[in-house]
Amino acid sequence: MDFKEYKAKVFAERPEVKEEYDALAPQYEIIRAEIESRRAIGMTQKELAERMGTAQANISRFESGSYNPSLAFLQKMADSLGKTLKISLE
Repeated sequence: MDFKEYKAKVFAERPEVKEEYDALAPQYEIIRAEIESRRAIGMTQKELAERMGTAQANISRFESGSYNPSLAFLQKMADSLGKTLKISLE
């Protein structure tokens, strides 16, 4: 059984897990976007942290999902990656 099959099985058997997974989707979407952007330009966590004026540990915690960043942190991150931060309520 691959991960996709396992996830579908768990979601079918435990709707509360799917609900929590869906609730965390925006957080993991921004993490994924940051990691992809950083890697696409060949930047390390340490280099990003230096550009942002923060500690590498903060970048690591952000990427692991254990750090709830402020809007200012996300804006600095986007600027340091040469990206534009867009937030929407849908």
